[in-house]
Amino acid sequence: MCSSVSFPPTQLLSICEGIWESLCLFPTPRGPANSALSRRICSQMSWAGRHRAGNEFFPSKLGTERPAWKQPPLGQWLRENTVSQEPAEIPPSRGWLVGGVQFAKYGHMLREGVCSRASFNLEDCYRVNSFSQLERESGGGWACSHSTWTHPFRKVREEWNRFSMGDHFEKGQHALLNEGEENEMEIFGYRTQSCRKTLCLAGSIFSFGILPLVFYWKPAWHVWANCIPCSLQEADVVLLRTTDEFQTYSRKKVMWICLSALNSAFRLNPDNPFITDEESIINRAIRKPDLKVRCIKVQKIRYVWDNLEGQFQKIGCLEDWLSSAKIHLKFGSGLTTEEQEIRRLICGPNTIDVEITPIWKLLIKEVLNPFYVFQLFSVCLWFSEDYKEYAFAIIIMSIISITLTVYDLREQSVKLHRLVEAHNNITVSIYGKNAGVQELESRFLVPGDLLILGNKVQMPCDAILLDGSCVVNEGMLTGESIPVTKTPLPKMEGSVPWRTQGEGEYKRHVLFCGTEVIQAKGACSSAVKAVVLQTGFNTAKGDLVRSILYPRPVSFKLYRDAIRFLLCLVGTATIGMIYTLCVYVLSGETPGEVVKKALDVITIAVPPALPAALTTGIMYAQRRLKKRGIFCISPQRINVCGQLNLVCFDKTGTLTRDGLDVWGVMPCDGNGFREVHSFTSGRTLPWGPLCAAMTCCHSLILLDGTIQGDPLDLKMFEATTWEMVVSGDDFHLKGAPGCAMVVKPCGTSSQVPVEGIAVLHQFPFSSVLQRMTVIVQEMGGDQLVFMKGAPERVASFCQPETVPTSFVSELQIYTTQGFRVIGLAYKKLEMDHHISALMREQVESDLIFLGLLILENRLKEETKPVLEELISARIRTVMITGDNLQTAITVARKSGMVSESQKVILIEANETTGSSSASISWKLLEEKKHIAYRNQDNYINIREEISDNSKEGSYHFALNGKSFQVISQHFSSLLPKILMNGTIFARMSPGQKSSLVEEFQKLDYFVGMCGDGANDCGALKMAHVGVSLSEQEASVASPFTSKTPNIECVPHLIKEGRAALVTSFCMFKYMALYSMIQYVGVLLLYWETNNLSNYQFLFQDLAITTIIGVTTALHSCPVEGLHRHYAELQFRCVPCHGGGHY
Repeated sequence: MCSSVSFPPTQLLSICEGIWESLCLFPTPRGPANSALSRRICSQMSWAGRHRAGNEFFPSKLGTERPAWKQPPLGQWLRENTVSQEPAEIPPSRGWLVGGVQFAKYGHMLREGVCSRASFNLEDCYRVNSFSQLERESGGGWACSHSTWTHPFRKVREEWNRFSMGDHFEKGQHALLNEGEENEMEIFGYRTQSCRKTLCLAGSIFSFGILPLVFYWKPAWHVWANCIPCSLQEADVVLLRTTDEFQTYSRKKVMWICLSALNSAFRLNPDNPFITDEESIINRAIRKPDLKVRCIKVQKIRYVWDNLEGQFQKIGCLEDWLSSAKIHLKFGSGLTTEEQEIRRLICGPNTIDVEITPIWKLLIKEVLNPFYVFQLFSVCLWFSEDYKEYAFAIIIMSIISITLTVYDLREQSVKLHRLVEAHNNITVSIYGKNAGVQELESRFLVPGDLLILGNKVQMPCDAILLDGSCVVNEGMLTGESIPVTKTPLPKMEGSVPWRTQGEGEYKRHVLFCGTEVIQAKGACSSAVKAVVLQTGFNTAKGDLVRSILYPRPVSFKLYRDAIRFLLCLVGTATIGMIYTLCVYVLSGETPGEVVKKALDVITIAVPPALPAALTTGIMYAQRRLKKRGIFCISPQRINVCGQLNLVCFDKTGTLTRDGLDVWGVMPCDGNGFREVHSFTSGRTLPWGPLCAAMTCCHSLILLDGTIQGDPLDLKMFEATTWEMVVSGDDFHLKGAPGCAMVVKPCGTSSQVPVEGIAVLHQFPFSSVLQRMTVIVQEMGGDQLVFMKGAPERVASFCQPETVPTSFVSELQIYTTQGFRVIGLAYKKLEMDHHISALMREQVESDLIFLGLLILENRLKEETKPVLEELISARIRTVMITGDNLQTAITVARKSGMVSESQKVILIEANETTGSSSASISWKLLEEKKHIAYRNQDNYINIREEISDNSKEGSYHFALNGKSFQVISQHFSSLLPKILMNGTIFARMSPGQKSSLVEEFQKLDYFVGMCGDGANDCGALKMAHVGVSLSEQEASVASPFTSKTPNIECVPHLIKEGRAALVTSFCMFKYMALYSMIQYVGVLLLYWETNNLSNYQFLFQDLAITTIIGVTTALHSCPVEGLHRHYAELQFRCVPCHGGGHY
């Protein structure tokens, strides 16, 4: 419980005083906007403020403005604006608040994560000089009383940072775009001012083009110089700033969409709703009566101004708040022609246009790079001094470098264009409310259109299936060419948004753009209908392409240090320029000669060839990787490969083989298991519910006479020796719907009492739910429900008395041996139920447990040697899989990820249930030692328990996705300790895989992720280095793609990355040392009013430096294995001629 002892605000001020004074986090703002800032900060205060006599620092909320003031200490600011002595009420919608809000230590917070009244204890007082010290002294546990734990003073620091950069914004002038998403950005409103624009134009002319060049490099400066802040509603220019650590700015013009092209009926009645859904963003975006829409386009996505909400909203998709009932009601009969026209104008065309960038554009963009601008300056200076030889050499090298870069960029542009070119040229059939069925090009589709689907078609958009069922190939998304069954969106009553029916559940109703519809089946021979959900770059395929066009920037320490050192060199050059001016002015040289000599010092102290030398290692490494079948779309990541110290691996298809062999089944008999039925002997499984489950509980389809589907399902079905046919063809089942999938015993199975089984309905498998369910009917018999999935999940839906008492122990026996185990269950369904009206929750209840299906999954031959090589190089290896925890542990031991001498500690965390709080328990796998604690226990004891019994690296934590989620939410202070020794993460959903990679990155790991593309795409993009072993379309967003389907590529990547990194590191030192030696030598000669001759400069610049710089990385990396960690390379001198040797 929260402490009830209140802490006077005056004592809190001493804590904050040091932060303000020592860090100077908040620069002195100036100008009349301080009142706006005070109102914003005061509005976040929970304490009542009042205007004190003589206090002009911050008036009360209604006080007068002061034109200019001096920055006071933070303590004074808080003291003068905090007068209430009562504990503060913290609004639940706020994060950390400053200005009288009293802070609370983690241990004193309400365990539910929400505390209405937080107070500060005297014993918790610290006087700190930095935020990092505050975190250290509080054990990293300082947090807001809200469930979102954030850093102290974060909101105030953001306010002042924003203020100091000139962002003087009141309410309505600043907002968030894509809030909570990966591409979240801040958006600021500006209005162009004529006088400022005129001054900037004059400045551009008088600066001979330097000012426009600076504006090109710094778009924020361009906006600040030409515009004044205003509300977003009045803005004609917006400034966007990413919310990540890079704070990247971009400038966008506000555009207008004119709806004058609408027919006369709409122009005559502008007050009527333009589309059927009155609450749609489109209706709210149209400005009346002039029928215009304000919009901006950011990273290929269009946003329109919502006049009701007062913010820019994404357009080109159906609203998320729509319920399934409204979707059926509003879009089930199609759109009118007029509504299609309106949506088409506002949402834009349904195209994923990746134009092939013209060469001249690529050339200009490359030439305007600051590096080449500096080279141009240097070349002009050298020509004026008749230093033509080296100038020509630099020109030739620059032309070659620019040509190669433009060629690579052009090739990537052409490849991406070809990848999406066919998407824009698809003919589809739609149903219109007043036009009936019509065919049109996919570019004219709009959200809300009703599609008529057939077999063998490519989806040109994201769509929600309304009627019928489909089998699709989602290889473009998942990397696996496995048919996936899609079911129609149920007509659920109520206003619950259709996406919130369950985590990941809605995806089984969505046909994603770029996927292929293999088979479309309508109920009772009716058409298969789907409503367009998203178009263009809003679709799944569009998002994939955008991730390639706008990749997540990489923070690389070497380059940051290089920039800092270059700035130091510039400072050194400035000193040399002053020295040169003094020497040559006193010696009576002409002004022109003095200027030349002074400027020459810059080109000596800051070598123009340095950036080119730093990229040579990357260029050669990329070519060597290509020869090994490893393709790279982000060359800068090659250097990051050299810093990898942790690599995550998927299990199935990455560490183990793709194929599974059915080893046997273990039937359930009452409260126990019967003897295992082995298929290796060739014996068929006797008829019974278990055999029936294996014949029909799958997602296999019959396509052109061939059974296709998931390899696991295929192996399971083949073990039964049954056949698959389609109802209505050569086999008919009474009561089965047309084109229903039917399984029947082969001719040799005479002892089977049923003629066949028809699959009536299917709830597809989901990696989030870890199960699938089917409703079937025996010919002339009962309707049955069969479930297949993770044994633990299946058992949880069964009647407890039908689950054997030895379930856990028997499951552990096989999973610890590395077998893949699947649980099976069934029940009879009452015939009076209408199948299409049944909810999944109704079907999946009170099941009878049938037994376990045991499959064998072998390691790939390359897995163990590769992992041993990585471990010997002190690179951590981690397994992230969706498979069973025990199976994952066994694979980790067999592969060498966990050695025989090391211990495995199982961690299990449970969510808060009823009166019991969240808890964690862990046990030593070998010794069965069990330790547990609950949320209110002391965390220090846990750390001590682990530290006393285990040495660093001698034990490994193993946990599942559920426990990871609970620990992240309720025991966040323990998460870093667990991750430092966590090796096996099982039953992880795709989202959890991405979150885990991100958590590792927060611990300053350079994380690599290797997967086969199935459910790994998010983690592959999140990691510093993502390596996909699949050539499917989904993997194109991964920085690296290997043609070889095993993990042998990982050591090669790390070797080449280290070679490139060592080359860059050595070249940086070499070039810097060369420039300093030449700099000192030239300054000494200047003292004698003398200088080196052109050919002496040429020999030093070209023969000694440039030639070595471009040939250093010609040697490939060593053939032998990895032997040491990159950290040791920083202290080892590497011969420059070796390039790749370390």
